Amino acid sequence: MPHAAASPGITGHTARAAGGRWVLGIETSCDETAASITGRDADGACRILSNVVYSQVDDHAAYGGVVPEIAARAHVEAIDGIVRAALAEAGLRLGDVSAVAATTGPGLIGGLIVGAMTGRSIAAAAGLPFIGINHLEGHALTPRLTDGLSYPYLLLLVSGGHTQILLVRGLGAYERWGTTIDDALGEAFDKTAKLLGLPHPGGPAVERMALQGDAARFRLPRPMKGESRLDFSFSGLKTALRLAAEAASPLSDGDVADLCAGFQQAAAESLGDRVERALARFRAEWPGLADPVLAVAGGVAANGAIRAVLDAAARRHGVRLVAPPPALCTDNAAMIAYAGLERIEAGLSGDTGAIRPRWPLDKDAAPVLGFGKRGAKA
Repeated sequence: MPHAAASPGITGHTARAAGGRWVLGIETSCDETAASITGRDADGACRILSNVVYSQVDDHAAYGGVVPEIAARAHVEAIDGIVRAALAEAGLRLGDVSAVAATTGPGLIGGLIVGAMTGRSIAAAAGLPFIGINHLEGHALTPRLTDGLSYPYLLLLVSGGHTQILLVRGLGAYERWGTTIDDALGEAFDKTAKLLGLPHPGGPAVERMALQGDAARFRLPRPMKGESRLDFSFSGLKTALRLAAEAASPLSDGDVADLCAGFQQAAAESLGDRVERALARFRAEWPGLADPVLAVAGGVAANGAIRAVLDAAARRHGVRLVAPPPALCTDNAAMIAYAGLERIEAGLSGDTGAIRPRWPLDKDAAPVLGFGKRGAKA
């Protein structure tokens, strides 16, 4: 089995199966093969008993991004061992589990097939219910797992594949207020890194270089800033960065640092403007909330400059910022298991139908102008 990293449980591993309800979660939507045992103990407390993640970063590093075929093959090789590791770390047997949940969309089709078929096979062999989970719902519900949030709350999802603002009204009730009309923010970070010759994954590499740079040296746009609609756009910023890099070539290390700093600041300011407007709407539409919350999920939420912008915006609007630990913001199986748990407890079955490379949380949302026939990047 490939080396896998285990994330600590939010309340440790003191709980075991007696009197509890535990879900085996499987996540394979992109380039992490993950499995988790997450549930609720006899006292009603949510616990993560295991959260094992095998990252394929090294497999894709030479290509500067995720190669779908390589990702799918790596999932096939790793998945059985990762599931065994999750059960062993939790100290449980399959007979102690109440259900199996796996991501069935959105994501890379090859990876989704591997995880979903593995989950369905395990469930069938053990006589357990299988629950297909929307990957975005896993992110949307993570703040309830980690911080016990009550509905409703505002969610900013910023990752390699998604940049969205969602109102989380309740389980299965998600209202999309804004989405990207082109690139997701994480994707823009990764493409910036590739353009400047920085290693994969690009987001952390750009952030490290930005710490050494002068953000004011290059004049870069703040896409969508000032627009009344809450959507995002980062392709123009990416193009402006490329033109600035070409004009300054050949690039020194100082040039690269300044370009990274300028890109990061422009992205953070653009994101902050969108979030400010969303928070104003949230406060206006839900004035009586005792504890208004802006929750943030996705790997980009770990970026220090972006976190600072979000924290300042939340403070200005009297809203509490909630960000789960980084290991639970990026792709993981604990969030998938927890989404399955919530659905079991609500008496809802998960979606067990076709695997969906695109699966928006808010299926009734109008298509987004600028994103063609696809309507929304989800």
